[in-house]
Order: sequence, then C-alpha cells, then structure tokens
Amino acid sequence: MTTITTTAPAMKTSPVPSYCRRVGAAALLVALADFLFYGQPAGITVFIFAIVLAAAVVAMHPTALNDARVWIKPAALFAALLPLVENVSPLSVLVAVAALAIFALSLAGRLRTRPACIARQLGLFLLAAPFRFARDFFRWRKVARRLGQRRIRLAAIAVWAMPLTLGIVFLALFGAANPIIEHWLSLIDLYALLEKIEVARLIFWLIVLAGVWAFLRPRLPRFVSRLRRILPAAPAARRTRTSAEDVLFGKAAVLRALIVFNALFAVQTILDGTYLWGGAALPDGLTYANYAHRGAYPLVATALLAAGFVLVALRSGSETSRDPLIRRLVYLWVAQNIVLVISSMLRLDLYIGAYALTYLRVAAFIWMGLVAAGLALIIARIALQKSGEWLLSANLLTLSATLYACCFVNFAALIANYNVDHSREMTGQGVPIDIWYVRSLGAGAFPALDRFIDHQGPTTAENPAFRQFLGIRPVDEGAYRAVLNHWRAWSFRDWRLLRYLDKRGSLANPAVTQPYAPGH
Repeated sequence: MTTITTTAPAMKTSPVPSYCRRVGAAALLVALADFLFYGQPAGITVFIFAIVLAAAVVAMHPTALNDARVWIKPAALFAALLPLVENVSPLSVLVAVAALAIFALSLAGRLRTRPACIARQLGLFLLAAPFRFARDFFRWRKVARRLGQRRIRLAAIAVWAMPLTLGIVFLALFGAANPIIEHWLSLIDLYALLEKIEVARLIFWLIVLAGVWAFLRPRLPRFVSRLRRILPAAPAARRTRTSAEDVLFGKAAVLRALIVFNALFAVQTILDGTYLWGGAALPDGLTYANYAHRGAYPLVATALLAAGFVLVALRSGSETSRDPLIRRLVYLWVAQNIVLVISSMLRLDLYIGAYALTYLRVAAFIWMGLVAAGLALIIARIALQKSGEWLLSANLLTLSATLYACCFVNFAALIANYNVDHSREMTGQGVPIDIWYVRSLGAGAFPALDRFIDHQGPTTAENPAFRQFLGIRPVDEGAYRAVLNHWRAWSFRDWRLLRYLDKRGSLANPAVTQPYAPGH
C-alpha cells in the first residue's frame, strides 16, 4: 500500500503585523523623545533614549537572540554609548549614532565583517536613513492596494480592538473603585492637550519618527546590490597594451621619482634639524614662531601628497612593489615623511607657545598624529604585502579609536589650563592671557579661571578688565547651575564640575554645607 504524503503550501505572511509592530514601537519612541528632549536640555536623556532605541531594535529582530554569542553586540554597543554618559557633544552623538547603525545592521544580518566594508555600509545607511520612512510608507500603500485595503485596515484595527476595549473597561472600573484614579481621570483635559500641539512640535515628531524608523527597519539603498553586480566585471576590461599610466607610474619613472623626492625631503629634514631641533640662529627678521607657523600645515599637506603617490605607484602585486631597491627607497621616503610630520608638530608647539592654545590647534595636533600613523601603516602594508583594503581598514580603526578616546577628553578644560598655566601673568614669560577667550570656552574653564584669580590676588582688582571679569564670573556660574538644575541635563563631567564648584563655594563660605543636587 502506497502512502501519499502531501505538503500544505506555505502561507505567505502578511507585512501588516511587521509594519504595525514597527509603527507602534516608532510611536512610543517619538513619545519618549518628546518627553525627554522637546524644550528640555540634553544630558543623560540622550543615553537613556539610545538604550531604549537599542532595546526596540532587538525587539524587532528576536531571532538574533538565538546566537550563543549574542551578548557581544550589546556589550560593544554599551561601550560605544558610554561617551554620552561622560558628556553630550556632537562627537559623542556621532559615535553613538554610528554604533546604533552598526548594531541595527548586524541584528538584521546585513553587516559585513571587514572594517572597510562596514564603513561603506555605514555611510550608505546614514545617507538613506532620512528617507527610509517615506519610502517604506509609499511602498506599504502599494502593498496594501495589492492585498486589498479593506482587509489590511480591518486586520490592523482588529489587532488593537480587544486590548483597547478591555483596557478602557478596566480603567473605568478602577476609577469607580478608587477615588485617586477617578481624580486623575478628571484632570485629563483633551482641549488643553490639543492646544500644546504646535507646528514646531509636529516637525520635531516627524524628524524623530524618520530617524528611529531607519534603525527599526535597517536597510541599505537598493542601488548597492546593482553596483555589486556591475563592479566585479570591471577587472575583465584590463588592457594588455602599454598605457599612459604605465609610462607615468612605471618602474623607471617611480625609481627616478623616489631618488629626486628623497633628495628634496633630505634638504627639508636637515633644515628642520638645524633650526628647530638644533636651535641655530634664524635669519634676521624671522622669529621661531613665524618659522613654525609658515611650515606646520604645508608640511602635513606634503606628507599626504607623498602618501597618495606611494599608494598609486606601489599598488599591491605591481612590478614596482616587488623591486627591492624601490621598496628600500620607499621605506626611506616614508620615514622622512614621518619625521616631517613630527617636525610639523614641533612647529605647531612653538607657535602655540607664542600665541596660546585653541580648539583648531588641538585638532591640528590630532590630525598630524593620524597622518603619522597612516604613514607608518603604509610601511606596514608594503612590508607585509597587504592589500589596499587592509590599509583602509587599519586607518579606519585608528580613526575610530582616536575619535572614541576624544569623547572622554575635556578639551575646554585642557585649553583653559594650558593658557592659564603658560600665561605671562602666571609664569612671568610667554603671551598674556586672553581671559575673555578662556571664558568663552564655557563652564569647563571655571577651575582654570579660579586658579588664575587666586594667583593674581589683590592685583586683579587694579585692572578694570579683570574687575569686570570678576563681576561676570558669579553670573556665569549661576547661569550654568540654572541649566543643570534638571535631571535631564545630568552628565558625569558636569557632575564632577558641580562637585568642584560646591567644594569651592563651601570653602569660600563656611555657611554652605548642602551640596548642589539637580532638581526634578
């Protein structure tokens, strides 16, 4: 007897439940964002919202929890969100957004493993994120027409009919049984709630909705898949005959260029060693500050141009990259470029010694360090015979680690401390302090300014500018405390600064015994 087994056709799942779940989560996130951010100072609330958004992303992808190593992704995300606890700044927010995007793509199974590919996907995701909700909305309407709008709407309403109906019944019963709940219900004024809806608030809701939707439904632009089908065919178009590129960047041209470049860079290195490192006397009319200022940034541009030449001339697997003499000349030239970048940093240090420290000069120091690291990675790539993608990934990891570390650095306090400690008023030499610039750095400059005032003592009152500043200093602190007089504005950096201000205030006024605590 033959047994015939039939398999029931797989039922196509409707997109309605998935979309309703995401729309419901997005609506809750918009409500939370309105409570945390609209008309309120930003602080620890950004970290709280990021955590809730991450939890919503996990709820949208429950199958991702089946992985045994699922704890690695939330742990990495939590570490990336820690800068928001330290201080909310454009850099910490940028790191958090990038981490959330990578987290969402990884849970959706759309993330590559190599850092260079991840950076490319991240850029495409952030580029398409503002338009994802609008695109999905119109796409959902097309699906609704195809499946039948009436059935779609009835299904969407039926999902909420029973919970809302029974919820209202229970609430009415509780109101009848409990006078407190009845009093709360009597306080609800629908007209007052409608009056609070403003155009600006609606725009804020739409912006938040578009932002969170991209994380709840992480997708990449569709043209990426088309590019993947087109790009692999490009190597087949390689020509066998000699091209202009082969002549300009051939073995003979690269060898001659490296000899000339090494000679030119040697002259610059010797001059820097003589005047900057050796302390030789400069020509008449030229100061060390001017000598340093004129060369700091052009030398970094020279190093970047040199790095580009090395990458183009010594492509992985090319004839020039296999020549031992060319490789040794490249090592020498890149080493001279690294010395050139270090010389640029010394020039910048001399210039700062003459004209004080600013945000732009701190950024220049960091940029020069990244350039030096990039040059060192070029040497590693040639020596280890790695690909260009390896070099790009190594540079991206270096950049990411640098930006992450910068999130925990209080640059305002760093600049203020340097300018105060190296001012003429404090040391008897150097440049006079620009106290108004230091004040413009914000609350992070309070400790440095207080140390400056304490050092000056009675002589401060003799200067009208200092006397004016002494009158403004308490006003600045009062304004700072007023902004932070709310739990939403709390951050670990501000908490440390408030502890310092409370301690200083209690020392100046023994009657002050209660520490400052944010309000509700």
